[in-house]
Amino acid sequence: MYNIYHIPGKKIGVTRNLNKRVTEQQGYAPGEYEVLFMSDDIDLISNKEIELQQSYGYRKDRTLYKNLFKSYMKVNPTEQTSTFPVPVSKLKGNLYDNVGLEWETPEFKFKLQKEHIPWIMQNAKTSMFNDNRSYIYNKAFYEAFFNPKHPQYEIPDRFDLIRFWAEDRGIYKKGNSHTQYVKLMEEAGELASALLKKDKAEIVDAIGDMVVVLTNLSALEDVKIEDCIDSAYNVIANRTGKMINGTFVKTESL
Repeated sequence: MYNIYHIPGKKIGVTRNLNKRVTEQQGYAPGEYEVLFMSDDIDLISNKEIELQQSYGYRKDRTLYKNLFKSYMKVNPTEQTSTFPVPVSKLKGNLYDNVGLEWETPEFKFKLQKEHIPWIMQNAKTSMFNDNRSYIYNKAFYEAFFNPKHPQYEIPDRFDLIRFWAEDRGIYKKGNSHTQYVKLMEEAGELASALLKKDKAEIVDAIGDMVVVLTNLSALEDVKIEDCIDSAYNVIANRTGKMINGTFVKTESL
């Protein structure tokens, strides 16, 4: 996970290890800096860093964060598998760092794209010879994305990715609807604060966090947030009314 951090009055930067980069190397303890944005997507994080540097009035970095790392990881291909030089626990970040990487097996030729990463993470296995390595089966990867005769793998949408994330962290097994509701109220408070400050980055962050919490709250209640949205839209689709003092008031309430 990449973190965009802000040391007020000093800088905005990116790191995957806040303690090492900000506290140990730069001397700022938690509370002396803030995290503005988090993502697994190095392209998104690189562009977002520049955007935030500009919006906060700092000098923009000349080089995008993603371009600071040009050494591609080496994939070890065999007839059956493609092996990555990292364990499954560190694979996702390395895959995002290496989008565009190409490698050949005796039968196939692959080029890594961002849309491949969710599939790889679902199917990667730990090497039986080395716990610090992981692999996928070449034929399965080919069939999912490269075989023109077969339907393409259905890429998970954002809500699916949120649910994968929550399940990996035990939120559905150990959490409950009540704690998610409390979390939702906390995020609503952060949104109110951001709106008062007219802080666009914080507004985006708070709304995104609320969507994540609502997605997980829905799942804990055995419903999908997509169905909740559809249900709400079906109710309002043909609703009529008018704007009064900045609020839409439905006809039956007038």
